Amino acid sequence: MNTASTTLKSGMTIGRQGYFSGRDALDWIFAAIVLIGGLYAFNRYHASMDGYEKAILLCAIPALIAQGWFWRPLRFLTVAVGAASLLAINIYLQHTDSFGADLAAADKVFWLKYMLSSQSAILWMSVLFFMATLFYWAGFFIKKGSDSTAEIIASKLTWGAVFMALVGTMVRWFESHQIAPDIGHIPVSNLYEVFVLFAWMTALFYLYYEARFKTRALGAYVLLVISAAVSFLLWYTVARDAHEIQPLVPALQSWWMKIHVPANFVGYGTFALAAMVGLAYLLKTASQRSLLIGLIALPLGVVAAILAARFGANLGPDTIAGLDGWARKLGGTTAFFGLCIVLRKPLTARLPELVALDDLMYKAIALGFAFFTIATILGAFWAAEAWGGYWSWDPKETWALIVWLNYAAWLHMRLMKGLRGTVSAWWALGGLLVTTFAFLGVNMFLSGLHSYGTL
Repeated sequence: MNTASTTLKSGMTIGRQGYFSGRDALDWIFAAIVLIGGLYAFNRYHASMDGYEKAILLCAIPALIAQGWFWRPLRFLTVAVGAASLLAINIYLQHTDSFGADLAAADKVFWLKYMLSSQSAILWMSVLFFMATLFYWAGFFIKKGSDSTAEIIASKLTWGAVFMALVGTMVRWFESHQIAPDIGHIPVSNLYEVFVLFAWMTALFYLYYEARFKTRALGAYVLLVISAAVSFLLWYTVARDAHEIQPLVPALQSWWMKIHVPANFVGYGTFALAAMVGLAYLLKTASQRSLLIGLIALPLGVVAAILAARFGANLGPDTIAGLDGWARKLGGTTAFFGLCIVLRKPLTARLPELVALDDLMYKAIALGFAFFTIATILGAFWAAEAWGGYWSWDPKETWALIVWLNYAAWLHMRLMKGLRGTVSAWWALGGLLVTTFAFLGVNMFLSGLHSYGTL
């Protein structure tokens, strides 16, 4: 009897492995750990939760188990982050003040000061992401063919950076609750916290696709945008003391924030990933002329316009300094693109086939679009609760709509018109500019109801 295909007269197929019957012992041990941890958190903290927060916690338990079963590396990551976070919390609770844990212990206790306090963990995240970027790029020039030792090290460093980022996030969440009553909140409320969110989430999506497509050659491209985000994070920390935990403004004191912001950043992270894959695709296929125009001439044109405004208008010193800073940044970006064009042969020698790159772009954008759509709908509900209306054409809302329309058009052209190749890659790369302005540019140049996120 062929049990894989034996069919009863009733139409039921027997002998096929079900979803639960295919689980091994480690899957069930992981599920038990998550279930016990979730129920313990619910039992200990349910009095401090409202109904929505209880529902989120209870739904998160099966969701996390399912994710660990779907992609097994998440099992170890989840357990390791939980163990490290609990260790940090336990160390904090050994040093108390009149309210709770004494956060001054972060500057006195060795493990907190150098590893497990939120700021230390996030600094480790930054270092590991920079190191991973260097190793990924070194891999292009060390070995041809299969993955080099440098790229294998880079992949492990990226996992380490994600681990430290998540530990920093969990511990920061605990630290916020130790300051004063009603201060504690999930750390997704300001630019500092969401840049950490963007960094680890984008990296985690990349690591999944790295395993799915069995290549590490894209790591150098994707880690570029993550390293840029980390660089901004470090600058922002120094310039604004952004690592200091602040009370939430009234508009952010809502449970909607807990689901709206993470959903948004699934979109931002996957859009960024798709853009970097698009850059790799273009370096592999586009003509020298189109690369020179698209990657060199256009940024230089923007720099020229900035300098013209700087010298041709009567501007204040702060505005001039800002324009000069942007000219330097864009000039550096242009020089980097020029170097990529010069070195395009070694940089593209071990990239996956074009069909695989195109498929990865599509999967990343489709996933990001779905979550960005959900986030936009959730944001409308949040706006109705906070400001009395679902939509007010605030600059942030307007640019979120522009981002949504951009990727909706990309997906429509692909699914209905068969959009492929360099056009879709240029579009994905250009979409990153639109997304970056919606995420960061609005906060820098425009004001509105979302002004709590200004630089």
